[in-house]
Formats: sequence, C-alpha cells, structure tokens
Amino acid sequence: MTLTTTAVLVPLLPFLGAVAGLLLGRRAPGFVRPLAVLPTLAAAVLAVDVAVGQGTGPATDVATELTPTGSIPIDLALHLDGFAVLIAVLVGVVATCVQLYSTGYLRNDPRYASYAALVSLFTSAMLLVVYTGDLMLLLVGWEVMGICSYFLVGHYWETEAARAASLKAFLVTKLGDVPFLFGIFALAADAGTFRITGILGTVASGGLDHPTLIALLLLAGVAGKSAQFPLHTWLPDAMAGPTPVSALIHAATMVAAGIYVVARLLPVFAASAAALVVMAVMAALTMVGSGLAALAQDDIKRVLAYSTVGQLGYMLGALAVGDRGAAVFHLISHGAFKALLFLGAGVIIHAAGTNSLAAMSRMSGLARRIPDAYWTMTVALLALAAIPPFAGFFSKEAVLGAAEHAATGAAHGIPGAAGWTVLVSGLLTALLTAAYATRLWLRAFRGKGVEAPDHGRQPVVMNAVLWALFVPTVALGLAAPLLPAWFDGRSLAPTLTTSVLGTGIALVGGLVTYAAWRHTTALAARTPVGAVVADPDAGPEAAEETAIATHAPVYGDNAGAADPADPGRLLLGPLQPHAAVGFHLDAVYSALFVRPVRAASTLVRFLDRAVVDTYVSGAGAAPRWLGAAVRRAQTGNVQTYLGALLAGSLVLAIAAVLVATGTGA
Repeated sequence: MTLTTTAVLVPLLPFLGAVAGLLLGRRAPGFVRPLAVLPTLAAAVLAVDVAVGQGTGPATDVATELTPTGSIPIDLALHLDGFAVLIAVLVGVVATCVQLYSTGYLRNDPRYASYAALVSLFTSAMLLVVYTGDLMLLLVGWEVMGICSYFLVGHYWETEAARAASLKAFLVTKLGDVPFLFGIFALAADAGTFRITGILGTVASGGLDHPTLIALLLLAGVAGKSAQFPLHTWLPDAMAGPTPVSALIHAATMVAAGIYVVARLLPVFAASAAALVVMAVMAALTMVGSGLAALAQDDIKRVLAYSTVGQLGYMLGALAVGDRGAAVFHLISHGAFKALLFLGAGVIIHAAGTNSLAAMSRMSGLARRIPDAYWTMTVALLALAAIPPFAGFFSKEAVLGAAEHAATGAAHGIPGAAGWTVLVSGLLTALLTAAYATRLWLRAFRGKGVEAPDHGRQPVVMNAVLWALFVPTVALGLAAPLLPAWFDGRSLAPTLTTSVLGTGIALVGGLVTYAAWRHTTALAARTPVGAVVADPDAGPEAAEETAIATHAPVYGDNAGAADPADPGRLLLGPLQPHAAVGFHLDAVYSALFVRPVRAASTLVRFLDRAVVDTYVSGAGAAPRWLGAAVRRAQTGNVQTYLGALLAGSLVLAIAAVLVATGTGA
C-alpha cells in the first residue's frame, strides 16, 4: 500500500467507524465499543506508519481537482510533511486513549453509542485538517469539529450548565469563524488558489497584496477555535461535558487546530509585522490572564481548562516570533501531559464523587486510594510546570528560547517588540503555571479532613490509559534533538539563559504556593467552623446550590463559603474574586452584545405585534366590516327595495327643487 493510500485511510477509518456506530448503535449494542475503539486504533497505527514512511524527507503533495468552480478550483489535496505526520500521530494516539478510557468511564451511560460515534467523527475531522493541502477541505474539517463539540459538550443535555456551555462554545467559535472564512476567500483571491503550497509560493514571491488584513481575519478564527483572548471564554465552560471529551478537545483536537493552521500558514502572518505584534500581544494577554484565572478556580477541570488556554498562548507566542518548530513541539508535548491530566481528573472525580477541588481539599486518602492517578498526575503537573527533565520543560524552553532570539534582534524579519512581549509574559506565566499546578496538587491530594466516600474501584482500562500517556509525558523531551530534522531545521535545545530563568521562576512559584498553603492550612485549623459561613441563615442545601451556581467551594458544614485553606486567595489577594470569574469578560460581552441584541429583539417583537400585526389585522377587518354592512342591506324583501327606491327618488327630487330654486333666485 502506497504512502498516499495509507494517509487517506487515516481520517477515513474513524469516519466510517462513526457512521457505523450511529447506524448500529441501537440495533447491535454489542458492536458499539469495537466500532468506537478499533477504527480509531487502526487510524493511529496507520498514522505512525505514515510518519515513518514520510520521515524527514521532502514534503509529499498530491492533488486532484474536486470540482470546477469557474474561477478558483477546489482540490482534493493531500500534504504530508514533518509537522503534519507528527501531529496526526498525536491525534490518533490521544483519540485512541480517549475511546478506550470512555469504555470504562461511560460504561453505564445510555447515550454512549452516539457519544462514541461523535468522538470518532471529531477525530476524523481533525485528521482531515492535519493532512489536507487545500483550505476549503480544511474548512470542512474545521466546521465539523465545531458541530461535534456542540453535541459532545452538551452530552449531559439534561443539565442547564451543559446546554448553556454547548451553545456558548458553538456561538463564540462561530463568531471567529466568520472573519476566518473571509480571510480564506481573501487569501485565495490574492493567490489565485486554495492550495496551501500555491499560497506559500505566492507569499514567497511577494505576490500577496493584503497580508495584514488577511492575517488579522485568519487570526480571529484562530482566537475562537484555539481559545485565545478575547474569544477564550467558551473553553472553561465547556467543562460541563464528559471528562474524556475535555481531554480530547484540550489535548489533540479543536483547540490545536487553530495553532496548526497558523503554523502551516506562518509565512502569511510573517509577511506583516503588524500581524506578528498583534499575535504577540494576544498571546501575552492570554497567557497571563489565564494563569491568574487558573489560580483562582475551585473546580479541577476549570483549572486545567484555563491551563490549556495559557499553554496555547505559549504556542501562539512562539508563532509570533516566527518559530513554528517550537510551537508544534510544545503542541505535541502539551497534548500528552494535558490528556493525562484530564483523564487523571476523571479518575479523581470518579473516586471522590465531586468536581470540586475545594471538597477534595477537605478530604484525605485520595492519594492512597487512587495511586495510579496520584503518581501519573504528579509527573504530568511537573511537566506542566516545566520542571526538568519532563517533556514540558523542553518544549516550553524552546518557546522561551525563540522569544529570546527574537527579542535580541537575531530573528530576521521579526519585530523586537514581539520577542520582548512573548519573553516577559512567558516568564511571568511560568511563575503562575507552577503556582496553580502546585495548588492543584496540594488541594487534590494533600487536603486534610473527612475521608472521601468510596465510590468503588476504577475500571482497569482507565488506569491503563493513564500509564500509557505517562510514557510520552516523561520521555518526549528526549526527542528534542531529533525534531529539527522533521521541522524547519532550527534547534529546539534549551538555552542557558531561559532555562535558568524559567526553571528558577517555576521553583519560586511552587515554593511560594506551598508556603502559602501551609500558612492557610494552619489558619483554617484555628478558624471556628461557623466563622466562614457566607450566609448563616441559609440552610446547607441552599448554600450548596449557590456554591454550584457560582463555582464556589463546597465543603463540610461551610457549604458555599470561602475556603480558608485556599492558598490562591492569599496569593491573589483582592484580585482573587475578579480572577475567579475570568475578569468579568463574560459580563462585558453581556453588556456590549447580549443585552443590546435582546433589547433590539424586544423592540422588533413590539413593532411586529403593535404595528405590523395591527396593520395586517386592520387591512383584513375593514373589508370585513364593509361586507357586513352591505350584507345587512341585502334582505331579499321586494317591498323594502321599492320603499328604499321611492325614498331615494324623493330625496333626489327635493334636492333638485332646492337646487332649481337657488338657481332662479
């Protein structure tokens, strides 16, 4: 089988598995799990085969015209290079792990068949984005992922949170997709083709007429899909979906798609210095803002969600300084340890019976009862905090090294302002990342209080998946010397300056958080139980409902109260309540967009009912009234008609006499 044929099968197999799963889910439930796992596993194996076959050689680019358009043709194109084949391996491996994990995590879910089919379709769409060489086909996979995320985030549609989160995710990403679509059209109009190789050739020859406009339009779509400021607000709310879906979206699909598109089209963005500066500022705001927000969250999945937003900011920052090798390297390593963190969080949720980190901070015994999740998540959090020798250290240092390279003016064509912006914000984010990673570990596994209720042993497959992802989390950093040959040839080795600064800052962040936790824990031990109750007149059920609605802690007799043992409150100080709600960005959107739209819809409804409906009703009523009056006159009585005729004649005669008299006078 040729390399091209094998590559075509990679996205095709999960698609066929999704179709078969939807058709046979209810008729043959015994086939649901094999149809979920086997096609995805086969796609992962074939993706590895394609990566080995492609290797570090020249890119493979084949195409056939899909349909004549009369102007710019749409091609069924396949493009394989080092970036594409390695990311396809990441997608296949993570998707397989998610499908395997889901067989245990959702084993009693009545809608598992549709869930598994949608995960397979999601995987197929992302693989299409990775392998395609035509922007219109890429757009197909891009939009299919948006539809799949809507259904998967809203899987638990019985709950208001899931319904609202799925709708929010769909609308916010579509808000970015509109300018993204116009950007693709503008790019194709300038280049005369939708083929990515043709577009890059046009850029290389200086034939792109509107690089800044095109780059900013495309960047809006990337901000929506990859959850970058200011369109990142949908991602934390998307945690209302099943935890394996969160792992898939955050590690290998959807949010990775935007970063991958920028990496593929980086020369388009590099053609505009203004676009690179905008990317750098967007990445900086995303990194720092999400780090502060993560430090204030009480739900384990929301901490990890904001963490994903920040790590995507690192990737976008690397692209802003012109190093797509560092960006994709961090994308791959992040995919491994973030999938491990989310799936480990699923084990914690299963064991503790709650999503609340505050509840876990008041419990004990989780580390003893779920040792697999404890050890694997500990290493994954070290990788997230960029502590050597784990994968996150090497990939994050590659980003910081690229930023330092650009800041010193050594990167040709990259504004120094972009380099300094990414470097400073990246170092500050390293401090925040280590802080919230330490806080999560302490509160999840070292909380002191009542033993968490035992919800039974986790299925073996869930723990097995954690250890499978543990391997790349530990060892992927060793691939750093080998990856330049797969990418652009730039070294990804850590530099001395950023390594010392980044690691030192991360250690400071972790140690300060640990000290704050020791202080707040001691303070909480001396605090009377009733002293921190938010509303002493409210019962525990009302307090718990309030806490769930506001993402507040829920623990012990102080349900809904502020947790005095939370080190994040001490570290953030007065900034904590604002960071906990994402710095009120949702409230800003509500004031700027939601309320005006609702007011306009209310006005339109009033005009429709009070004006349009009145006019339409009047237009129908007037002839009806006239007809009723005429109908009353038509009695069918001859005497009445003769009487009316004589009366009318008499009136006419009198009128004629009066007129004649007046004329004679």
